[in-house]
This record gives sequence, structure tokens and C-alpha cells, in this order.
Amino acid sequence: MASCRGIDLVFHAAGIAGLGGPWKRFFEANTLATRHIIEGCLAHRVGRLVYTSSPSVTFDGKDQHGVDESVGYPPRWLCYYAKSKALAEQEVLAANGQAGLSTCVLRPHLMWGPDDRHLIPRLIQRSRAGRLYRVGDGTNLVDTLYIDNAAEAHLLAAEALDRGSPVAGKAYFLSQGEPVNCWQWIDQLLALAGCPRVRKSLSFKAAWRWGCFFELLWRVFRLPGDPPMTRFLAAQLATSHYFDIGRAQRDFGFRPRVSSAEGLRRTADYLKHNGSTRPFG
Repeated sequence: MASCRGIDLVFHAAGIAGLGGPWKRFFEANTLATRHIIEGCLAHRVGRLVYTSSPSVTFDGKDQHGVDESVGYPPRWLCYYAKSKALAEQEVLAANGQAGLSTCVLRPHLMWGPDDRHLIPRLIQRSRAGRLYRVGDGTNLVDTLYIDNAAEAHLLAAEALDRGSPVAGKAYFLSQGEPVNCWQWIDQLLALAGCPRVRKSLSFKAAWRWGCFFELLWRVFRLPGDPPMTRFLAAQLATSHYFDIGRAQRDFGFRPRVSSAEGLRRTADYLKHNGSTRPFG
């Protein structure tokens, strides 16, 4: 809480992602930590809080075709990560207007770019280990977001955030604004690192069943790390999920200024000069 003393604006982008591990780990890192940050903001009269959430908070395993922020939370979440982020963002939005605090929630989808320590390295590792499978029929469309556009969106939202502004107390989907074929896009990322395109495949039904099995195995034996497949991952890889970013465009002027093509060029240049086997974490 003391870290909020003398601060006017807080960007809360910290947290843990993952598909394995106990609920306690995700709750403490994502939900409880956010609650403490809100308490710090209120105690020290911070004016603005911008929270980085995830579109997965609205995901129930089914297709999402151009949905906007009116879509509600699902009756159940498929992973602890999504649940913990959903609970956290609800607390952030509920705190709007308290003690002079204005809050908003941003939901960037599949962030990527140079120096990525999460998405691209995992794809490369799985590809080189022969553990990357196309799930579903390969026609699903997904949204992505280049990292520079994500950063600019946070700054624009913070500048527009104030008591009584349209941004206060709202959540926003963020993306490039142009959904891509999931598996063609993954093949493009792999090609940047000199990896072959994805050739192995699983049906959605088979991947879902494997996900149930591995989730049970990890839970019973408390295995470390993420399972190779989960229900959430199977659904994310097989379904379409892309979003209407009209609210962000209207309320704080968000425009993805770096195109996907330019983002790929920059990422390719980075991998060429820094290597594609760099450890991440």
C-alpha cells in the first residue's frame, strides 16, 4: 500500500498466467494482489487506476464472433487464470468513484512482438519438440494485438480517465481490429524463427478429452508446470474469438497504429539479431 503514496496514476499490469497450479496461487497473485492495490489507491487518494485484464474473462469455450463489452461473464470459467482475472477486474470496476478514484479495465488479446517472453517462445519450443498440434479444423479466426499498440492504448486510456469521463468504470477489448486465421498466423510466427508450419492435428473433441485427462492428472498428483493440454487451451485453439473494439475507439481514440504486417517485420528483425531460443519467464 505504501507504494501508492504520492502517486496520481497506477497501471496494474502484473499477474501470473498459466494453465496449471492450484487456485490459491492464481487467487493470491491476480485477485488478492489487485485488491491490495485498490486499497492502496484508496488509502493514498490515487486519482486513476488502469487495470490490465484479459478477454478470457468472458470465454466459456464457445465461438465469440465480434462480441463487444456487453457480453457477460460465463457461468463458469475453464481455468483458474480466467476466473482470477475476472474477479480482479470486477473489484477494479466496483472501486470506481470511491474516494475520488477513477478506474478502467483493458482486455488486450494475444499480445506479441519483439522481446516476447511468453507466446512466441512457447510456440517455438513446442514446435522444435514436436509437440505442437493444430486443434480443430484450422478455420477459426482470432484477434491479436501488437505490443506497441497495447502500450499506446494504456496511455490513451489513462489520459482520458477522469471522474465523469466515458472511460471511468468501464472495460475495453483491445486488438489489431482485424481478426486473422489462427493457424495461418501461428505458421507465420513459426516461420520467423525458421520453424516448419504445424503439420500434426487433433480434433477439438479429442483435444478436449486429453485436456480433461491432463487436468485430472495434474490436480491429483500436483505436478509442476502447465499440462500439455487443458480444456481451456483446446477451446482457445479450436474456436473463433475476436472482438469489437469500437468502444475503445470512441471513448479514448484507440487506433492500432502499427499494422500486423509491420509488427511481423519488426519481430522478424528482432529474432534475426537476438536469436529465437532466448529463455523466457
